[in-house]
Amino acid sequence: MTSTTTARTPGRTNKPQGQWAVDGRAPLNPNEEFKAADNGLNVRQRIIDTYAVEGFDSIPDDDLHGRFRWWGLYTQRKQGIDGARTSKLAADELSDKYFMMRVRLDGGAVSTEQLRVLAQISVDFARDTADISDRQNIQYHWIRVEDVPEIWRRLNEAGMDTVEACGDTPRVIMGSPVAGIAADEIVDPTPVIDQIKARYLNNPEFSNLPRKFKSAITGHPSLDVVHEINDISLVGVRHPELGAGFDLWVGGGLSTVPRLAERVGVFVRPEEAAEVWAAVVSVFRDYGYRRQRTRNRLKFLIADWGVARFRQVLQDEYLHRALPDGPAPEPSRGGSDHVGVHAQADGRVWVGLAPTVGRVSGSLLHELADLAEQADSRRVRFTPHQKVLVLDVDPERADTLVGQLAERGLHARPSVFRRGTMACTGIEYCKLAFVETKGLAAHVVDELERRLGDLGLTEPLSINLNGCPNSCARIQVADIGLKGQLIAGEEFGFQVHLGGGLADDTREGGELGRTVRGLKVSANDLPDYVERVVRRWIEQRNESETFAAWAHRADEEALA
Repeated sequence: MTSTTTARTPGRTNKPQGQWAVDGRAPLNPNEEFKAADNGLNVRQRIIDTYAVEGFDSIPDDDLHGRFRWWGLYTQRKQGIDGARTSKLAADELSDKYFMMRVRLDGGAVSTEQLRVLAQISVDFARDTADISDRQNIQYHWIRVEDVPEIWRRLNEAGMDTVEACGDTPRVIMGSPVAGIAADEIVDPTPVIDQIKARYLNNPEFSNLPRKFKSAITGHPSLDVVHEINDISLVGVRHPELGAGFDLWVGGGLSTVPRLAERVGVFVRPEEAAEVWAAVVSVFRDYGYRRQRTRNRLKFLIADWGVARFRQVLQDEYLHRALPDGPAPEPSRGGSDHVGVHAQADGRVWVGLAPTVGRVSGSLLHELADLAEQADSRRVRFTPHQKVLVLDVDPERADTLVGQLAERGLHARPSVFRRGTMACTGIEYCKLAFVETKGLAAHVVDELERRLGDLGLTEPLSINLNGCPNSCARIQVADIGLKGQLIAGEEFGFQVHLGGGLADDTREGGELGRTVRGLKVSANDLPDYVERVVRRWIEQRNESETFAAWAHRADEEALA
């Protein structure tokens, strides 16, 4: 390697940052030590042979709070511990003897038979819990370690798994929920996702990264995979000479230091997309910072290097060839959550449904599978917006299906509030959370429908609730983003972010929300606050002005 690529970033300390390609592989913190001692993928057999037999108390700490994540398992929060104690207790004190399990569903795609397997696992082992995450996964709660081998057996027999659903690994690959069926699709990302899964996942070469690595691939013009907030995204474009392919984006991520991804400026042919994905992951593996967990995401390397240097290293050291320059994606035409009834390219329709804040159940998933099949469908997809799509529906049966599912809380024609509200797991199960989210968000939706239903709003409006600063519910890129925290003494509430959004919200580029100095809203006052700020937008906006545009120009008094 040349000194140009291995030299430290100008202006930064010469202290080792844990970059394998620069500093060597000596672990610099306890997380790197346990990963070096034993690859996280290896814990699977210990779970099957030992921990599931001997029980929870037999699990050593490095496996319990470390390597279990490589197989989609986190200890869930012990019931009855309020938010005031979240930051004061150690992991063992916060943890219950049950797990959250994340089922990895790349592209969010399942058959109705697979959906029944997911449903029955929920009923048999998870107290009928199931949440649709904003990364197209299904998440269970109340999982016992004794039941994990049987759950894995059922998933594996149905062609599903939990491998690398968490941990310092390539997490689930988000894909367009309408891949392969939309009439206006630029390129189908499904073959690329399949190639990445087959070649690079559950692979020790890529299972020890500096931190989690999030991927998204779409070929749909609605830009439906929130590409600006992933470590890598491949976005469908048409090159004037080379045809349909992908535009490469890198370095996005939210949490406590939000940063939107940047275009690398290269065109990626579909047949080379999996290889390019692996090369980007390899740059992160070898050059990513491992010293401090707070600076370990790819976004920090991109911020220091810039995309020009990243492109040079990617091409020179990993691909060993130059990639052609390419065009940027066209602005989104909206509708990226795909809710409603829409025509497919083959004459059938898909039905996009909004469950309230992604909360479903095993029993409901069973009913969804049955009703989908009655409408001639055998395929379902989960979305990056906590929604679910039923594909291949007979057009003559669509209205019946819409009515049947609405009775069960799955809405194809939801209000803007039910459609646009998202929430993370919250204090109900998450050890990091300060506040309750799912139930509160559902209450806010009900109240807004009751109070504001007569306004007849049709414009998209996103309201995202997060239980802690880590932004699993994408608070900085919502119209109204709410970050859970203690706001005064023992009172729980939210810091408010206003006017955020992404290109898939019918704007040309992503934008982080603004905060109003000192503005915090208690959980009890949340419906009143949201009603107040929405009414002010309606009263003060210019013609067709979006909430985000208004929020960025309004004075602080109007936003309080």
